[in-house]
Amino acid sequence: MAKLTNEEITKINNLKTEFNKLVETLGAVEVQLITFTSRKEKLKMELLKLQEEELKVAKGLEEKYGNGTISLETGEFSPNG
Repeated sequence: MAKLTNEEITKINNLKTEFNKLVETLGAVEVQLITFTSRKEKLKMELLKLQEEELKVAKGLEEKYGNGTISLETGEFSPNG
């Protein structure tokens, strides 16, 4: 039976250590991805709510003032046509 040298054993142990570090880091990155994905979904839902609110406001203004443009600086409405 052959016996490994100390250098070979050290090399194998170093590879195992590096492998374990990479697996641990990969796990941490995966957890971050799950967290980011969840956060992204929440932000998308908030965006959709804002877009719905924007449409409601625009429809209300159009019903009140008609079709046109509004200057947010002056608050003036200019009808189209």
